[in-house]
Amino acid sequence: MVICGHPFDEVWTVDFEFGSEPGECPEPICLVAHELGSGRTVRLWSDELRRRTSPPYSVDRSSLFIAYYASAEFGCHLRLGWPLPTHTLDLFTEFRVLTNGCDLPCGSGLLGALAYFGLDGVAAIEKEQMRALALRGGPWTAQERKDLVAYCESDVVALERLLRVMLPKIDLPRALLRGRYMAAAARMETRGVPIDLPSLETLRTGWEAAKSALIQRVDAEFGVFDGLSFKASRFEDFLARRSIPWPRLKSGKLALDDNTFRDMSRGYPSLAPLRELRHALSQMRLDDLAVGRDGRNRTLLSAFRAKTGRNQPSTSRFIFGPSVWLRGLIRPVHECGLAYLDWSQQEFGIAAALSGDSAMIEAYESGDPYLAFAKQAGAVPTEATKDTHPAQRDHFKACVLAVQYGMGEVALACRIGQPPAYARELLRLHRATYRRFWRWSDDAVDHAMLRGVLHTVYGWQIHVGRNANSRSLRNFPMQANGAEMLRIACCFATERGVGVCAPVHDAMLIEAPADALDDAVAEAERAMAEASRLVLDGLALRSDRTLIVSPERYSDPRGERMWSEVWALLGEANAACAPSRGHPVRSCDRTSAPAPTGPI
Repeated sequence: MVICGHPFDEVWTVDFEFGSEPGECPEPICLVAHELGSGRTVRLWSDELRRRTSPPYSVDRSSLFIAYYASAEFGCHLRLGWPLPTHTLDLFTEFRVLTNGCDLPCGSGLLGALAYFGLDGVAAIEKEQMRALALRGGPWTAQERKDLVAYCESDVVALERLLRVMLPKIDLPRALLRGRYMAAAARMETRGVPIDLPSLETLRTGWEAAKSALIQRVDAEFGVFDGLSFKASRFEDFLARRSIPWPRLKSGKLALDDNTFRDMSRGYPSLAPLRELRHALSQMRLDDLAVGRDGRNRTLLSAFRAKTGRNQPSTSRFIFGPSVWLRGLIRPVHECGLAYLDWSQQEFGIAAALSGDSAMIEAYESGDPYLAFAKQAGAVPTEATKDTHPAQRDHFKACVLAVQYGMGEVALACRIGQPPAYARELLRLHRATYRRFWRWSDDAVDHAMLRGVLHTVYGWQIHVGRNANSRSLRNFPMQANGAEMLRIACCFATERGVGVCAPVHDAMLIEAPADALDDAVAEAERAMAEASRLVLDGLALRSDRTLIVSPERYSDPRGERMWSEVWALLGEANAACAPSRGHPVRSCDRTSAPAPTGPI
């Protein structure tokens, strides 16, 4: 059968129904698969699925697997011990590509996609009823089993109808790359992040009682709380006493959103504990953190949900979603290690390579683009180092980040604690030093506004309306191509047997037995370098590593003080509730992964 000009021996539309408790792997209930060429349909119930060692359809290079949000189906494959398909066309990812940035009244789920193209689907109420039935768990009556299989088959039929209308709009090679990432996502979702269960249970038990004492302890140096309530007037007085300029809303009131606090904490590190406290009080719901009985944090990565194509997992269920101090709960299992690997100055490198700005590329390749920028702008001597000129480097670093985040001179001035005129000069120097980058950036905005669309090197696109934010448009090429880079790196790493626990914005957390951690890190770093070369036409970005070997735990410098404060309070309240230094003994077996399928 020919799909978008590519011949396949078999083309299968597939759907599973499954149940899943928070933090646990899916439990397959039934499967329906339909082969488009022969018309053959397979229907299997859970006991039949578990007796099989391989799927009832071909998954080799001659076949095409079609699903809607395929990582769910792949999670069932992994749970059953089945290999994953070589070629996957995920109609969810392709619908997101086609409509990203558009208003979708019915959403981007299967029903929303059908409605978008004027196709009928299962009624939303019936769909919810069937989902509830699947999640309820067994045993099911004979009629309920029949209903679940019929519901599953209705989605398979809908897939075929949706495929017909979407095929003319699909760029198959790039679509297969996105489908390939959904397989990587399933491997990462299945593995999950190792969590220190005893400490989590202690936190869950003691958090409510500790909040008041925590506020008193952290607020002692700020004086901005009244009981459990943050007072804007007191915070304004604090800023005046410390001579800290703070962004304001058009109304004249202080901007008190978390993004503003995060940005200002970068320029004024002393504010970080207050930001962490506010974030913890407003967003921390420890019972929502999805941790399975085996101590693994597993949750849907929500691949391609963000407009930039990045993952968008739940901020309350995913360990990297809440306040950074809570990441101290991440702890490798016995005799295992973790590595947090992230690209160095990724957005700067992407901007340099895609714009072709030789000065910017030179700055990136120097190893310290911020100090290199200061030298290129003539602000420091050529022999300057970060030790001899730390303040200037910090200011030029803030300028680079301000450009990446779309900040203006006022926001930059607030961030570095300097007059707006000084910030304005820094931004002028950036434009003067990196002229080709700015022409490329201006061209991207013009292209978006004139043609109504922007896209990455691998085809992820966003539709642009008349009221588009030019700062977001300037940032889109860096963010979205960075997302492409991470997806490709995750594909390479998981396919080569690296135990990737999770992708984290521009980084990945990997796991391995302690005696094999160095080899796993080297393989993951090769995958990251190769992915960057593919996206950036040959430029390999550097990566940094942080290793955590049992019995140590993950630690983010931004949250170390808060972590210590919380545990000190819990220890004072009940010495028996201090975090355990021991570990439940759990295995660190790698999730099975098929052999690499070759370069992209």
